[in-house]
Amino acid sequence: MAGAEPQVGAGGPAVQRLQFFLSESVWDADQVNDRRLELSRMLEATAPHDGGAIVIDDSGDRKDGTATAHVGRQWLGRLGKIDNGTVTVITVWTDGRVCYPLHAQPYTPAHHFRRGRIDQEFRTKPQIAATLAARGKKAGFARRAVAADCAYSTSDDWYFALRAADLPYVVALRPHRGTWARDD
Repeated sequence: MAGAEPQVGAGGPAVQRLQFFLSESVWDADQVNDRRLELSRMLEATAPHDGGAIVIDDSGDRKDGTATAHVGRQWLGRLGKIDNGTVTVITVWTDGRVCYPLHAQPYTPAHHFRRGRIDQEFRTKPQIAATLAARGKKAGFARRAVAADCAYSTSDDWYFALRAADLPYVVALRPHRGTWARDD
């Protein structure tokens, strides 16, 4: 697939076989990801250590129409504006030398839920991020801290969830938000 020409090569047998395999294979994505992380922990070059951190980010892509799951009008950082698109919350582990993904989950805008933002199934991006960070810790990757940009600094739920999971954090603050620190 890497050597296939976008228009001409996409219809070639090798590319079509790979597309069929990826789209039609029956597998549990969480099991595949858990195994990938297990192998990463075993290798000296990628094993988590005390100098590493979990980084949280979200990434959006513009989408036309409404047929794709999770589509809605929302902030798309890549475009620097609100537009129709999908957003995925992602955690990565890094020590400044090595960086690799841990978990990812799409954000589903409130209008997809029967009761909107008050629906029990609805999750904000900070809530998803806190859950993914806790999964990273459970998988053995939380070490020094969880880091996030200022988009997460406005969510008290995010702070409370990380504290409940006993995860230290570093987050950029928006200028209007006060700062504090524990005595210890």
